[in-house]
Amino acid sequence: MLFSAFVPIWVLTGTGYLVARRGLLGPHAETVLGRFVFHVAMPAALFPMIARTPLDRFANTSVLAFAAGTALAMGAGALLAVLVFGRGRGGGAVAGMAAGYVNSANLGIPVAMQVLGDATFVAPVVLLQVLVVTPVVLMLLDAESGTAVRPGRRLLDLLALPLRNPVLLAAALGAAASALHWRLPAELVRSCELLGGAGVPTALVVLGLSLHGRPPAEGRTPPAELTALVTLKTVLQPLAAYAVGHWVLHLPAGQLRTVALFSALPTAQNAYTYAREYGIGKVLARDAVLWSTLVSMATLSVLGWLLPAA
Repeated sequence: MLFSAFVPIWVLTGTGYLVARRGLLGPHAETVLGRFVFHVAMPAALFPMIARTPLDRFANTSVLAFAAGTALAMGAGALLAVLVFGRGRGGGAVAGMAAGYVNSANLGIPVAMQVLGDATFVAPVVLLQVLVVTPVVLMLLDAESGTAVRPGRRLLDLLALPLRNPVLLAAALGAAASALHWRLPAELVRSCELLGGAGVPTALVVLGLSLHGRPPAEGRTPPAELTALVTLKTVLQPLAAYAVGHWVLHLPAGQLRTVALFSALPTAQNAYTYAREYGIGKVLARDAVLWSTLVSMATLSVLGWLLPAA
């Protein structure tokens, strides 16, 4: 049942809210746990996963269709944020991520198994998002935060960004290990998997923590902006991926179904993790994750029913 794939997300997010409401972890829990996810757990999960995934998985037409939908949704989200809603470059990057960065791990796998009966498309989607989309978003956030790009050293600072950012460093090391066909020690892989396994549940708990007792200054995302981003994520992105796959790449029905369903997955909690870490668009990312997850329960069900398996 598709609904069961969403239950852990709501349970862990609700747990975070209840923990904050009871004050069990103190006033700094969101900051400390958020930094743990960004600096420790997420890099630990990414490194062995990418290192063991052949990079040639990029080379297929299904990924091209998914990438086209992603680019269109993220570009539209970023432009709306900057040109219509008056956000800066960093805010546009967060909005773009909210509009096009899918929850490929903790939702993509169960949805793929229950609806498609095959989760092999998860790997190329993760590679695309981690090795292509994430660096672009983090470079924009890094530049907007004012902590990295200095006059006269812009190129050097951007080239050195992976050395300062643990997520990008782990992805780069994993890609290098994959390209060179390095066999990682089993002890290292197991240690990374144990540590990385804490990333997704902790990120969801942090998301729940952020929902309680937020300062009045944080406010809420304007309804028009939130509606636009959620619509881009749950409707436009899968339609665009399907259109490219059908009319441009001429994918068979089964691949079209896979591409459309993965494109319709809700915004990943990584969007909130990155926004919180850089202090840019945190409320926007949080609201997009929550509402796109809720809406996608309906859109994924409709797509799974409408699109033929073969």
